[in-house]
Amino acid sequence: MVDMVRTIKVTAVLAALAGAAPAGEVAIEEAKLGASAVRLYVHPFLAADELATLRLVLTNEQALSLFVPNAKGFAALAAAPGEGVIREGKPVASAIALAELPDAAAAAKAATAACDAARKGGEACVVVLEVAPAN
Repeated sequence: MVDMVRTIKVTAVLAALAGAAPAGEVAIEEAKLGASAVRLYVHPFLAADELATLRLVLTNEQALSLFVPNAKGFAALAAAPGEGVIREGKPVASAIALAELPDAAAAAKAATAACDAARKGGEACVVVLEVAPAN
């Protein structure tokens, strides 16, 4: 069950240090879901259906288990701003999720690197979703 969902704002400097955002502010929605802490970066490029899907992962343990089956380690989902996460009802090839990494920085770095390698051009990939063990 979701313990809490809250929205916060981070500055571009803090978000960039986390590997999460381009210039400007990005809203963040967070929840504790079972044994996981989930963070959604609400980037302006995310379409309504993409946000709905990501919010489902943020608030539903079954949806989260599809993203992180073993709930071990850290995970991140990165997407290219020009390509998104879901287009025409299908997952975008450059939207890459990686799990079971040793820490949040490693998860963000690996997911953005894989996304950048798969994107067709445009802006560099950013993290849109992070999962960590709940404290």
